[in-house]
Amino acid sequence: MKKSFADRAELLYQKLKEYLRSPNRWFLDTPERSLLEAYQAAQRIKNIEIEHFDGNKISSSSGKYTENVMSYWQVYLDKNLTIIKIRLAEFTLSRTIIDISDSVLLEKLQVIDEVVEKYGIKNQLNNSQSLEISQRKINKQSDSSNIDDIKTTSPFQKTGVFPGSIGRSINVIKGDFSPNAEENFARNYRLSRNRTRIALRFFIILIIVPLLTQHLSKEFVVSPIVEKIRGENTTQLFINSDMEKEALHELHNFQAQLRFEYLLNQAPQLSSEAVQEKIKDKALEIAEEFRLNSNSSISNVFADLISLISFGLVISLSKKEIVIVKSFIDNIVYGLSDSAKAFLIILFTDIFVGFHSPHGWEILLEVLSEHLGLAANESAIYLFIATFPVILNTIVKYWIFRYLSRLSPSALATLKEMDE
Repeated sequence: MKKSFADRAELLYQKLKEYLRSPNRWFLDTPERSLLEAYQAAQRIKNIEIEHFDGNKISSSSGKYTENVMSYWQVYLDKNLTIIKIRLAEFTLSRTIIDISDSVLLEKLQVIDEVVEKYGIKNQLNNSQSLEISQRKINKQSDSSNIDDIKTTSPFQKTGVFPGSIGRSINVIKGDFSPNAEENFARNYRLSRNRTRIALRFFIILIIVPLLTQHLSKEFVVSPIVEKIRGENTTQLFINSDMEKEALHELHNFQAQLRFEYLLNQAPQLSSEAVQEKIKDKALEIAEEFRLNSNSSISNVFADLISLISFGLVISLSKKEIVIVKSFIDNIVYGLSDSAKAFLIILFTDIFVGFHSPHGWEILLEVLSEHLGLAANESAIYLFIATFPVILNTIVKYWIFRYLSRLSPSALATLKEMDE
């Protein structure tokens, strides 16, 4: 029995050792595996070129196939180009960790480079690879700093000696005369469409997820807990003085209504005991109503915190989407006319920092205080109104002076004329 047990233990040890060795072997094989998959994707593209395009580039300019057939080949091409980009980035990153040397790699890389240069994704690969390497060299920095390294076209970039519109116009003319103008236009259209879809989907998620989280967490988690803790306790009906004043005012109105109906002969005269009984029933009704309002206000505090956490999680998990949304917003703002830009700036400033904005801020803060079950402190509200809109107005003026004057001088001139 001892020998049999020792044999089993040795067999178990060998299996465990082999199991622990397999992830290490998989990791060590990453460069060769990634390069092989990129090479196979490049070879598939070359085979399609030879079989269906007489060895030429896969392009609609060949005129050999119909639009639907070319759409099929374009999807096939994009799929394999994506595989090449991802696997080469993985290969580059793993090469910085594991040192390998193989003469066969050079032949595979040469085939891949031919495809990469032919379809114009070499710059994309260089940018992505440099980003991957920089992420490895930086010791666990935040994802936001890495995204800042991605070069995106923005209208708020620094301008040169000549206006940016001149350079863009020249680039547009050059692109129109390019032999690949139609293909570039189709590719840009697909990119723009995908960017718009991603941006709109992200906006919807950014709105729906916090709202649903707040509502569901309040109804099914927070409110039952608050109800269980507070119970039917009538000694803490009101969580602030405003609620107590409102309840007393409502009870006083009920008493005045009874007296008013009696004086108009719309109700018979009641004995003092009957009047007190009605007033007591009304007081109990008001107490129950404000007990539920107090529980709802307390639940709102915790549900809003959970909703805020869900909002932060959506933001932290959507770094790529944020970059796309920023580019999407920049393109929309930059595509507006000068009068539209001036109109939006004036509308924004008049609503939030204009002459009538203090009334809006006051209503907003009172609604927020009621939502959270806090007493509306007039001193705190007036202090906020006296400081925050001023700070916001200063920021807007600095943005106009710092960026709008360089981004669109004509929009700034239009803004000054509309203000006057």
